[in-house]
Amino acid sequence: MERDKAKGYLNIAHKGGYLIIGSDKLDGYDKKLYLTLLDNTVGKTGEKIAQRLLERGVRIVRVDNLEELSSIKNCKILAVKNKNLADIIYELLK
Repeated sequence: MERDKAKGYLNIAHKGGYLIIGSDKLDGYDKKLYLTLLDNTVGKTGEKIAQRLLERGVRIVRVDNLEELSSIKNCKILAVKNKNLADIIYELLK
């Protein structure tokens, strides 16, 4: 049930343009981020980027099957740049 709610909020964030999707876009992103979702099967590049974001103070949540949760094909890492949505999603997934 909580996962379904999180999926709905991620869909809202995606449609609102509040998601940064993929390690390529997150690598050089220097604006404020509030939450990073990381698939458990992410590669080395994604791990390095997540570590850099963690050092900047961005919360990280590891999830199983991020592709299904976010409804984005081949999605292994994404970040939320809206504080309110990030807080709600974090509470649902932690």
